[in-house]
Amino acid sequence: MKKLTVVKVGGKIVEDENSLQQLLKDFSAIEGAKVLVHGGGRSATKVATQLGIESTMVGGRRVTDLEMLRVVTMVYGGLVNKNIVARLQACGINALGLTGADMNVMLSHKRPLKAMKMEDGTEQMVDFGFVGDVDKCDGQMLATLIGEGIVPVMAPLTHDKQGNLLNTNADTIAGETAKALAPFFDVTLIYCFEHAGVLTDPEDETSVIPHITAESFEKLKADGIVNGGMIPKIENALEAVRAGVKQVVITKADAIDGSKGTRIN
Repeated sequence: MKKLTVVKVGGKIVEDENSLQQLLKDFSAIEGAKVLVHGGGRSATKVATQLGIESTMVGGRRVTDLEMLRVVTMVYGGLVNKNIVARLQACGINALGLTGADMNVMLSHKRPLKAMKMEDGTEQMVDFGFVGDVDKCDGQMLATLIGEGIVPVMAPLTHDKQGNLLNTNADTIAGETAKALAPFFDVTLIYCFEHAGVLTDPEDETSVIPHITAESFEKLKADGIVNGGMIPKIENALEAVRAGVKQVVITKADAIDGSKGTRIN
């Protein structure tokens, strides 16, 4: 089966000129079929501020009212996405920018009211507004594009087929894309973030855990080595593996070839 690499990069990387230039150079060098999924949260916050629109975050997730939806659509689907596409074309990569609404490639439903733990320890029901939880990704459509030599560049926007765009977590977009393509390719999913991998000591970048399985994950959680926001990230990675993704790698942006970092399978 043909190999395919899905790379997810955060907004911090794509919004800095130097890191973006290096990332796209490294991404272009990845052999075989590939997909790039990007964030852009910092740019959205900056543009919203310039427009006098307040950004509200709960548990690290953006509350998206109608005004903020307009901002993230402009920034994610336009400014960030098309800048990446143009840069990839300059690198000789025939890229195509996509939101979930394009070709109905990713369908979501509006997130219902959700109980969230607040900073003061209390629980509150939160309305995230126009935020989408993914129902389906059309792997066949993406595989057809990829088979024609096209490299999809996925923005973190989906739709509900009722005419509404929905702000959707980029990690989720990457995971759902990888799972949907698993029947057609030998898929490796690479999550880039600020550390060299999953660390036993958050202060020591050399303390990377090279390999995590479902069994070792339970022990790492019980021992308190893996905690906080890393838990859902690894849970999502293991879910992708169970759905047919060959492996997930959590690493830094300078290692998107998958040669370093934490491998999960």
